[in-house]
This record gives sequence, C-alpha cells and structure tokens, in this order.
Amino acid sequence: MFIEQHLPCPDCGSSDARSIDDKGFSTCFACHKRKKEDNLDDEPAKVAPQMFAKTKAQINEWPHTGFADRCISTVTSRRFNVVHSGDNVLFPYCDDNGIISAAKRRFGDKQFSVEGDWKGTGLFGQHLFGPGGKFITIVEGEFDALAVYQMNGGYPVVSVKNGAGSAVKDCRDNFDYLDSYDTVVVCLDGDEPGKKAAKEVADLFGGKAKVFQHVDGYKDACDYLANQAEKQFNQAWWNAQPYTPDGIVAAADLWELVSEPMQEPDACYPWKALNEITYGLRSSELVTVSAGTGLGKSQFVREIFHHILNTTEHNVGALFLEENTKKTALSLMSLAADKKLHLPKIHWNNTGTYDGVEPSADVSDLRRAFDEQFGNGRVYLFDHFGSTNVENIVSRVRFMAKGLGCKVVFLDHVSIVVSAQNNGDERKAIDEIMTRLRMIAQETDIVLIVVSHLKRPDNKGHEEGAATSLSQLRGSGSIGQLSDMVIGLERNGQAEDAIERNTTKVRILKNRFSGETGKACDLFYDGNTGRMYEAIAAAEEAL
Repeated sequence: MFIEQHLPCPDCGSSDARSIDDKGFSTCFACHKRKKEDNLDDEPAKVAPQMFAKTKAQINEWPHTGFADRCISTVTSRRFNVVHSGDNVLFPYCDDNGIISAAKRRFGDKQFSVEGDWKGTGLFGQHLFGPGGKFITIVEGEFDALAVYQMNGGYPVVSVKNGAGSAVKDCRDNFDYLDSYDTVVVCLDGDEPGKKAAKEVADLFGGKAKVFQHVDGYKDACDYLANQAEKQFNQAWWNAQPYTPDGIVAAADLWELVSEPMQEPDACYPWKALNEITYGLRSSELVTVSAGTGLGKSQFVREIFHHILNTTEHNVGALFLEENTKKTALSLMSLAADKKLHLPKIHWNNTGTYDGVEPSADVSDLRRAFDEQFGNGRVYLFDHFGSTNVENIVSRVRFMAKGLGCKVVFLDHVSIVVSAQNNGDERKAIDEIMTRLRMIAQETDIVLIVVSHLKRPDNKGHEEGAATSLSQLRGSGSIGQLSDMVIGLERNGQAEDAIERNTTKVRILKNRFSGETGKACDLFYDGNTGRMYEAIAAAEEAL
C-alpha cells in the first residue's frame, strides 16, 4: 500500500512518478526503479506471477460498463478492454504479440500500482492499431486515450505509460511504431509539464509531428468529453499546426518582418568609401582589424572611436592593452584637438641632448580637448595593470556592455590576451578567445571591434606594403570564421616617398553583411595633425 504518491524521482527526473509504500520502498513508475529509502537494495519493481494471474483473470471477468462520470461509453471501454469494479480500474498493457502481460491498476483516490511484466509492454492501446497509417495521436493518460478515440471517430490513439515525465522515453522506446504513421498528433496535457513534454516528443518526429493546442478552460482530452465539448476538441485536433522546433520559422510568415524598412546601422565609419562597402556597423557584430606590426592599427581604431563618439549618443568602451590609460586618453584627445597631444615638444641642442620638454599644448587646449572627448561621460577605459587573461577581459567587456551601457567596445589587441594564456598553444588560445568574444558580442548585442596581428608573409613583409589576406590571420582560422567583418590595413612604412609612406590601403577581407570585399579606400596620415583622412577627400580639398 502506498503511503506517499506523486513524488519526484531523483533517478530519471520525473516530477511526479515516484510513490513510497508502507514497507519503506519507493517505486518510480517512469524509470521502474525500486529502492529502499536509505538507497540500499535497489531492485526493479516486480509483482509475483501468481498475483498478476489474478489480475489477468479480473480483466477477463469484470464487465465493460463504460464510465458515466467521464462520458466514456461501453463500446469504447470494450475496444480498449478497460474494466472496473467500482473505483478499481484495470488498464491492460500488451507485449509485441498483443498478449496482455501487464496492467495498471487505478483506485478512486488516484492511487495506482503496476502489475506484471511492465518493461515488456508498449504504449497503452498500441496493440489495437497496426503500424502504418495516416494519423496517430499521443496522449498523457489511459482515460485520455479512450476519450480521444471516442471523440475523433476511431483514429489510432495511444497513451504514454507514466505521464509527462516518461513521455519522451516512452515514445523513443516505440519510435519505429509511431514514426510509421504519416502524422503524429501530440496531445499531452495543457499544464506546464505537459507543454514541455509535448515539444520534446514532437522533436522526435520532426515535420510529421503536430502539437495539439488546448482550448482555454480544458486541460486534457477527458475534460472535453466530460463537458460534451467534442466539437471544440475536433476543431482543435484538425487545426493542430505542424511542429516547428524553436529557432525555425516558416518563411511564408515573414512578410510583416521583411516589409519593414531595413534597420539603419548603429554607427558608421569615419570614411565614406568604407561605409559604402560595409554599410556601417551593426549590433552583435564582431569586427576584426588586422595589419602587420607598426602599421597604424591603433590609430585606425581610435579614429573610429572618435567618430562614433561624435556622431552617435552611444556609450563607448575601450580596452587598449598596449598602453596605460593616460596614453590612451591623450591619444583620443589628440583627435579632438587635431594636435599630437600625446607627444611632448623636445628642444634639442647642438650636442645631441635636449634642453627641456614642454607639453604639446597648454592647459587650456588640453582642457578643451578633454571636455570635448570625455566631458559627456560616455567613455569608459580599462586600466588593466597587466591583468589580460581571457576571463578578465571577457568579464570587463560584459560589464562595459551590461553595467555601463556601452554599445560599442574596442579591444586592442587580441594577441596580448592570447600571450597571457600561458598554455603553450597559440592556435588553441586564439580559438578560445575569439569564441568567447563572438559569444559576448551576441549575448550583449554590442558592436565589438577587435585588433589582431597578422602572420608574416613568405616574401615581402607587411611593413613594406605586402597585401593582406584571410590566410595570414593568426591561429587556426577562428578569427576569420567568427568575425562578421575583417578589415586589413596595408602600408609601405619604409617607402622613400612621404605620401606613399603615410598612405594606408584599407581592404575588406571578409564581409558577412553584404558579401562585398576588396579594396575600400586609401587613408592619408597627416603628420602635423595626427589624423587619418580619406585620400580622395584630402586631394579634393587640396584642389
């Protein structure tokens, strides 16, 4: 006799299939584990053969009288061979040969026991309907199976063996049988466990599955029949929609979405030609800027930083790992002042030593640039103190996005994070950091602009103007694979001609948004102002 029922099972995770009897044993009717409550003496739930022989005799002897309180007819009861004596109801379960080998006994207070060779049985009702056919309905309880059969005109219907907690396992165990039907209608209960299990069951059968949506006020199939709502049930049954897994949408349902105007970019680059090929910057985008050593990557991203700050209302975060915050702040202020505020004015004498150092600007110039760049309170910098391991960097990026509301975050550069890993495998380290950065950009819906070094080409080096390519990105290819946009910078820093030496070619190596790649523009670095100007615009202005 069971003294506690409908308990969760720690073995299979069922929320209500475990019961405890008066001898101190617990039995789970989902996974069929039987054990003492002190977790000793595990054994499967069994009933002596002579006891089941008595049960089988009752199935053969008791009358099929239907269930008036549930509006289940005698004809339906006889079809499923369900019998009862008062509140004592027996539901027969059959083996693969259609022979009754187990039964579920249900009492009026919703207590139940399982008798016979339970593991050797299929779904309730399975023996009545041969494999292959147009429709089959899966329900959560034996009474629901009888109700559906009676309401929808005799189409095949089966019940899982122990409610929502066992639904997936039961259907998986009988997959070949269920999958032989053209359409599988999943009609589990309308409570949360039933809804969750219905999705999981439907996942097993993919496009042939339909999930029944209960009408408000009805929890299961028995509710409809008991309340004479057969019409509502059948309408809902025929209207059940083909199951679509989470994340999959029918293209025919997308008209309202695609007819809306295209989203404007969240920010733009400072240079017209670059915007024309990239269409600007978008949320959740990971942009990688790559070039050889000493070719102006940091200056390039600072120009983007300055432009975003002055053309949007976004908060902006920056992790410049090769310099301290004073150097970063002065470099950014230099863009506002059009002066190299980060470089001192040194007076050299004839002996080759210097007489003294003075700032590149007086205090009023500094204050003006400071207020213009940082006075709005929208800029956040990372004072790293050498803490550049991947966990620290990712957590700071997340905090800038979530805690400080930064819409755009710059990381210069990823190679320093890789070198801090100390695992001896650069390829794996790059894969790890780029995967984490890709995930954090998606999670926080920010634009993440990352700087990365290139491998040295076999012939001419990048510092002599060698062209960039995706194959030169460091690591196993994860930088190119995970980035939405890859921008390569090329410049011959050793050229005799000053214009060539200070002109950077900007090349799009990857463009997931529009697919356009190739050279975007030339940028000219003005040594007097410390700014990078689009070469065509600069030439036009000079004319």
